[in-house]
Amino acid sequence: MIKLHDKFFKPFISAKQIDEALQKMVDQIAVDFADEIPVFVGILNGSFMIVSDFVKKYPNPCEVTFIKLASYEGVKSTEDIQRLIGLTQDLTGRTVIILEDIIDSGRTLAEVHRIFKNEKVKSLSIATLFFKPTAYKRDFKLHYVGIEIPDKFIVGYGLDYDGLGRDLPEVYQIKTTQHMTNLVLFGPPGAGKGTQANFLKEKYNLVHISTGDVFRFNIKNETALGMLAKSYMDKGELVPDEVTIDMLSAEVEKNAAANGFIFDGFPRTDAQAAALDALMQSKDSEISAMIALEVEDQILIDRLLERGKTSGRSDDADESIIANRIKEYYKKTAILKDYYAGQNKYFGVNGVGSIEEITERLSAVIDTL
Repeated sequence: MIKLHDKFFKPFISAKQIDEALQKMVDQIAVDFADEIPVFVGILNGSFMIVSDFVKKYPNPCEVTFIKLASYEGVKSTEDIQRLIGLTQDLTGRTVIILEDIIDSGRTLAEVHRIFKNEKVKSLSIATLFFKPTAYKRDFKLHYVGIEIPDKFIVGYGLDYDGLGRDLPEVYQIKTTQHMTNLVLFGPPGAGKGTQANFLKEKYNLVHISTGDVFRFNIKNETALGMLAKSYMDKGELVPDEVTIDMLSAEVEKNAAANGFIFDGFPRTDAQAAALDALMQSKDSEISAMIALEVEDQILIDRLLERGKTSGRSDDADESIIANRIKEYYKKTAILKDYYAGQNKYFGVNGVGSIEEITERLSAVIDTL
């Protein structure tokens, strides 16, 4: 990942992929114009790399020239495009091929067509290395396209963000979520996980996503996912991971502007952890850490038995049931501990002490992320 000015960008298209796409365009154009000497026209500033690399690969005689138009300011494409530097040669009756680095809305193309219509060229073809089909708003034909990409801002290989990034040999895509802190919070029954989650979400302005709460909300409100989950539960079957992930994805989407998330109750398996990683990656983010509250078994048993005097929960009143719940927790946590430790993201925190002391220990971990 790289940072340009105030924004972060993640790797998107490798130099090898760019070279392969460029070679394919060269081969197609060389065949189509084998009997002509085309004039390749680059549109500055972004096209300098593609023009340079393209003509070095082009096997036939050709000419090269440049024009310059104003189009981008920051990460927005402006409405007003002005011709800044014009052509310096007579192109009447010539075969002209525009070499563009990227075409998105197509506003630049409207000006290009106007310019070359006035020049009375023999033919005009458009070749672009990158193309955003969902952003394209014009009817002009694109004759040669290297790589189709989604409508997200990119830098590298001639493309910049406020002047930076043009020199990069590969392409990077903007991260739409810049500074999220996403935690998987674990703790055995009685460790005080729920209490700490409430403190942490307030202190760090995070969104607490409890899998149990998400399930109850979707089922109560009879959402499509809730009804699907209920259909499995009514048959005594486990709800598939894909359904749970879709519910969590909806929660993340609803809180896209959050500073981050605390995931509580999910994941429980390697497969679920990998699915959560994929979900966060699709949101341009990642899991920052798994933090597990560590408490001795007897202390947990004593806490839960004490809680059982007022909670009314039958599973807090029977010591053998409590011991089995703790045993089940360790079986699940051991798997996930290895998973996140392999990514250097596992942190065990002493869960014994006052609420304030434990919060302070958890905060010390989070502050280092």
